[in-house]
Amino acid sequence: MSRNYGIGHRDIYVAGKAFLKQSLHRKEISGASFGTLAQRWSKFARYIKYNTANGVGRLERITREAVLEYGKHLADKVDAEEITAGYAQNLVSAINSVMKNTPTDWKPVGPVKDCHLPKRSNVRTTVPGGMDRLAYENARTALRESGNTAGEAVAGLARELGLRSEEASLLDARKSLAEAERAGKVTVMLGTKGGRLREVPITTTKQIDALRGAAAAQGQRRSLMPTEATWKTWREGGLRKIRETVQQHTGGGLHDLRAAYACDRYKALTGHDAPVIAGRVVDRAADLAARQQIARELGHGRIDVVSSYVGGRS
Repeated sequence: MSRNYGIGHRDIYVAGKAFLKQSLHRKEISGASFGTLAQRWSKFARYIKYNTANGVGRLERITREAVLEYGKHLADKVDAEEITAGYAQNLVSAINSVMKNTPTDWKPVGPVKDCHLPKRSNVRTTVPGGMDRLAYENARTALRESGNTAGEAVAGLARELGLRSEEASLLDARKSLAEAERAGKVTVMLGTKGGRLREVPITTTKQIDALRGAAAAQGQRRSLMPTEATWKTWREGGLRKIRETVQQHTGGGLHDLRAAYACDRYKALTGHDAPVIAGRVVDRAADLAARQQIARELGHGRIDVVSSYVGGRS
């Protein structure tokens, strides 16, 4: 049999698309689904060809291990808030849709169970693991004891200031510490969504401690990210190790630490636990005001996004 299971084309993307077309002809999927799945399959085809050792250029060489590695790549992007959990799950599911049509005994890869992608939800229903201070400190200790002081600092900035992983990585912690002590705020400029500048208020000593630790870990560099690294190599190298260590101890990644920050701020602003903890909204007027403030602090333009951090309003 020729390469790509005899499909008659050497390109892995085209071959996979041809197998999807077979599903279309059997009326197992609609025309719209065919187009969507093909587009998602193209992402994997490009990744596996150019971002894996020796490059995979034929369907016969696609293994569960390769898909699991792709899942880690997607989890890195979800944690960095570059893509949503739902979209990442759809990308993995598209691979299953293609591979199940090939003449092989393909065992589907579960986006959540196997790839450990977060569950898709616009409303948080589980308490952020970072709310457990002991678990969080254990994660930081593990990072520090492994010599990863930059990782410990990134985790601290995510938990205490609610920074995204890219924002924490690119923050000039020395300048930010000086600003925090002088003005009672930190201005976040690099790594923000859409390049929108925002301010994070300094309201606790833990925030100052996190900034001091980050400034020490940064040393003479401009940020915590190594000078020789690009954002892509750092996200899939250093940040992945940080995320996996935090996840091992708290059950969630760096994005989950942002949710813990949001829950802390919700209580500070309203006097009540966040709905995901309390199980309900106690004061709807205070709840709305808190969501508006938290949205600003986290760098979101819409308050409905805050539900994914602190729980819903119903």
